[in-house]
Amino acid sequence: MAMPSASAPVFARSPFCRPEEDPFLLLESTLRSMEEILRRSRGLPLRRTWIEQPYGEEEFTLLEEEVIPAIQQCLARVDELDQRLQAQQEAEIAHIEAERMAELVLAQA
Repeated sequence: MAMPSASAPVFARSPFCRPEEDPFLLLESTLRSMEEILRRSRGLPLRRTWIEQPYGEEEFTLLEEEVIPAIQQCLARVDELDQRLQAQQEAEIAHIEAERMAELVLAQA
């Protein structure tokens, strides 16, 4: 089976890659963190490490209306790609199993 998509639960051990090697898990985590920070910081200035001027209401609105939806769209597209790849892989496995069954039937005849 294919690696779970970004929105699927993360498994402790994967035969495909370590969680830290999956950039889409990082993107999903980033989205959750941004949403939580925006919820907790509403009405308060949001400081940044690289600039003196903190984010205010205008920047919050831009994050909520532009950045967060863009990340969500990216993750939705990744889910679509994952589903397509998983369906292809399952079809290949089914084809291989059908060939094996056909060989068994022929061998028994």
